[in-house]
Order: sequence, then structure tokens, then C-alpha cells
Amino acid sequence: MINTLSPEIRKVEVVRYVLPLREGGSLPALTEADDGFLYVLKFRGAGQGRKALIAEFIGGELARAAGLRIPEIVLVELDPAFGRSEPDEEIQDLLKASVGLNLGLHFLSSAITYDPAADFVDSLLASKIVWLDALITNVDRTARNTNMLTWNKQLWLIDHGAALYFHHSWHNWEEQSLKPFVQIKDHVLLPLADQLDAADAEMKEALSVKKIHAIVDALPDEWLQQDGEDTSPAELKDVYKQFLTNRITHSDIFLNEARNAR
Repeated sequence: MINTLSPEIRKVEVVRYVLPLREGGSLPALTEADDGFLYVLKFRGAGQGRKALIAEFIGGELARAAGLRIPEIVLVELDPAFGRSEPDEEIQDLLKASVGLNLGLHFLSSAITYDPAADFVDSLLASKIVWLDALITNVDRTARNTNMLTWNKQLWLIDHGAALYFHHSWHNWEEQSLKPFVQIKDHVLLPLADQLDAADAEMKEALSVKKIHAIVDALPDEWLQQDGEDTSPAELKDVYKQFLTNRITHSDIFLNEARNAR
């Protein structure tokens, strides 16, 4: 488990576009950075744009803070000159729209998709993952799309860009923070999550108010400066902090939903 309060997020620059990963509509890509490593790059110009990067960042760093395994998250700078020679027009348009700061996940070479029929998951670990996804309202961890990998015989979490969907409409965010997460019924690990009370205690200890604030404060301001929104990055960060703090304080709301779904 991470002991430092503030997440240590490195910044790298893309030097080579390796290949597109044509999953869903966001067109993430496998890229090489100037540190010599490969990263799955999530583009600010794709799909839900910068809000997907915000959800990816917050969800991933909350998971890491709670001791769950997630590939290293890095901030990835995309130069305006990058991709000019790309022959695919769709990819070239995406690269042009994504100039600036994007998000990358360290590529886990030879990892395989988690198979609920074949891969064992400890019940406490399953309970913690269910708890986390209920906290961040992650709709994208189902049997159809598990968004988990098995790598070195361990379970790794990926793809949190569909979480925190309240931020696609800031209206009534306080009310949204206290709502149960009904989609938990579709969670791939819910049948295994029979230690929700123990998970609740451990996750609350790991995700202190100070830890939440440190993670949200590490968000790049430029992801929060979005067209059509007059609210400052600092004010938006406060909303994320309060949303998460409210949900953790009243975790029984989403835990009862999970218990009933089981």
C-alpha cells in the first residue's frame, strides 16, 4: 500500500505511436515514451474527452491508495508535430485534438483478460473492488467487460474512465453523492464479495480525507478548464473532494445496495 500522502505522478513525452487499440469508441493506443517504456495512451480528444481522463486518474489513484493493483499512471505530453505523418485520417484527427497533456497506463506485456470462470479471486479482494466501484460509480466492470487483467498471477485493475459519471452534468452533484449505485448488481465480482463489512473498514482507513484531497489536488488544472464551464479548476476539485468524502462517510448507502443485489 502506498504510504506517501500525495501520489507521485511522472510526466513523459510520446516518441512513437505503435498501434491503435480499437476497443470501444475512444481509440486508445499503444505508444512508446521518451523513458523507453510502452504505455496505453488515453486521449483527451476522444469520446468523453478530459472528463474520462479525470475519472481514470481519480479512480486509478484511489485504487492504488487502497492497496489494489493498477498499472502506473503517467501524464503524457503530446507534441503538435506528433502524428503528422499518420496515414489514418481518423487517428490523425484524434492526435490533433489531443495535443497537450493526456494520460497513460504502463503497458503490462503478456497480461490476459480476467476470466471469471477460470481465475480465482480472494473474497476480501473481490469485496474491496466492489466497494471501490460502488464509491466511484464505475459502470464498467461487468462479466461482459471485466476491465481486469491477470499479470504475473495477480489481478490488476484497468479502465476507470466511465466512473464518476455525475461530472458529465454538475447539476445536483450533492444529491448524486448520496445515491445508491444500482448498477452494482451487474458487477462481475459481486457473487464473490462476501466480506463487504471488512472491506468497508479497510477501505475507509486507507482512503482518508487527506488522501482524497491529495489525489484530487494532483489532477492537472488543464483537464478541468473545459469549454462551456465557468467554474475554476480549484472549485471543481472541491466538488470532487466533497462528492467522494460524502460517499465514503455514508458508505452504508451503496453497501446496502450491494448487499441487496447479492
